[in-house]
Amino acid sequence: MSIRILLADDHPIVREGYRTLLDQHQGMQIVAQAGDGDSAYLLYRQHSPDVAVIDVAMPGVSGLTAISRIKQAEPAARILAFSMHVKPAFALQATRAGALGYVSKSSSPEILVNAILDVNRGKPALSPDVAQALAMEKIGHDKLNLERLSVREFEILRLLIAGYSHQTIAERLHISAKTVGNSHYLIKRKLDVASDIELTRFALKLNLIDLLECD
Repeated sequence: MSIRILLADDHPIVREGYRTLLDQHQGMQIVAQAGDGDSAYLLYRQHSPDVAVIDVAMPGVSGLTAISRIKQAEPAARILAFSMHVKPAFALQATRAGALGYVSKSSSPEILVNAILDVNRGKPALSPDVAQALAMEKIGHDKLNLERLSVREFEILRLLIAGYSHQTIAERLHISAKTVGNSHYLIKRKLDVASDIELTRFALKLNLIDLLECD
């Protein structure tokens, strides 16, 4: 059976281009087109498409608002957001509104088609440029968190990653085991990690393991 698609974009020429693209693929059918958020919501309720492909930045009622309204009315709705914006903030807001995927308009046709297929299966989908931007922002966020550690906390971190106990760390740094325990808690809080496993993953992600190795 064909994947029934609602396409929402405020530019008629853009809609026509995507309609032509998707109509060329067997198993995909555009059942409705919308030029604004209000129409996208109403047409979704009217046609109940398998996948809604919605531009996040339409004038008037935005695509983000339309996505949120659709998800409130139909929690099982499968929505793919697409936009000219690659910045992670737009992708994050789209997913918070209820989109299962986010594809930039600069992506190749194959990426859009594959994203529609994934979203139709209930799988999340990101175009490579958006995924990379999200990953880089996360790394940047982690680096900022790392800079929040004091010199002592950084020393305790390197010893924790090396596998030393609180008591051993206390003896090496000439502090109490209680201070080490308190610092251990604060380090995880500052780095926004919930467990020692996540703490190790944090160090691996930022290539800190060699730096943190102890004599």
